[in-house]
Amino acid sequence: MTNNNNQNQRRSKDGPRRDGGFREEKEYDQSIIDIARVTRVMAGGKRMRFRACIVIGDRKGKVGSAVAKGADVTLAINKALTKAKKNLITVPIINETIPHQVMVKSGAARIMLKPAPKGTGIIASGAVRTVLDLAGVSNVVAKALGSKNKINNVAAALKGLQKLKKVEPKVSNKQPKPEKKEAVVDKESKESKS
Repeated sequence: MTNNNNQNQRRSKDGPRRDGGFREEKEYDQSIIDIARVTRVMAGGKRMRFRACIVIGDRKGKVGSAVAKGADVTLAINKALTKAKKNLITVPIINETIPHQVMVKSGAARIMLKPAPKGTGIIASGAVRTVLDLAGVSNVVAKALGSKNKINNVAAALKGLQKLKKVEPKVSNKQPKPEKKEAVVDKESKESKS
């Protein structure tokens, strides 16, 4: 029976590992946007490599993307992941949406991002939806107007999120108008005249 318990302990994913350490939780969520096999013509033939486009984010306002190539798919993904961690941007989020509308062009891709009321969700195409979701924007409307290229659309979406300015809520520093007091004074002056 003790042997069976030892096997169960080893199988548990959140328990201690053999080296005594615990598994560290992922800092950022990641999503693979595009994986492509690309070739380069060299003397003596073609050299094949893999290109990966990855978007990472913490769903709390930080998001980044990168494109990297490698001899293997896993190498390309790992390279893109480390590059994306260096290219993180912070997105201003107000009431689970973006502060204002923005129109951005990157390459042939044109993207429009508009704030939306609570309960709308993310209305966007595939690559732009992933960027907005990993950024932590819950309610937004986006429209890809130019290119259908995923990599260019991701770059345009990130450029748009970077352009956003944090809008501070208006605080009224005005003191209440003393119109009512004047009206009362006027009535008293009229009564004293009569």
